[in-house]
Amino acid sequence: MHFFTQQLGIPPVFAFLAIAAQFFGGCLLIVGLAGRIAALAIICNMVVAVAKVHWQFGLFMNWFGTQKGEGFEYHLLAIAIGLVVVIRGSGTLSLDRLLARVPPEVDARERIAVQDVNFQS
Repeated sequence: MHFFTQQLGIPPVFAFLAIAAQFFGGCLLIVGLAGRIAALAIICNMVVAVAKVHWQFGLFMNWFGTQKGEGFEYHLLAIAIGLVVVIRGSGTLSLDRLLARVPPEVDARERIAVQDVNFQS
């Protein structure tokens, strides 16, 4: 909290929301509950991290210890994965799917559609 508020100049309310989104968002993504919302919160965190801290160090991470900070390579990966979860949802084994009680025939139609796309490409 101190780093966010003192060094980055983020208001305490937003700093708390960022910390909560990182912790609870990760937990929710693990179990697949409210995956789209959690992924969107983490995407927002990553965008702010790139803009406020990592942009100045360039794209690549500090693999060899030759630069003063870390680049935003990892953040782009987290944003890309988050976008997939926002668009496609948490997946078959998620609590979202279990709570929604999607009928098995819907899953079969989705599998057929994916197989058709893979066959055509």
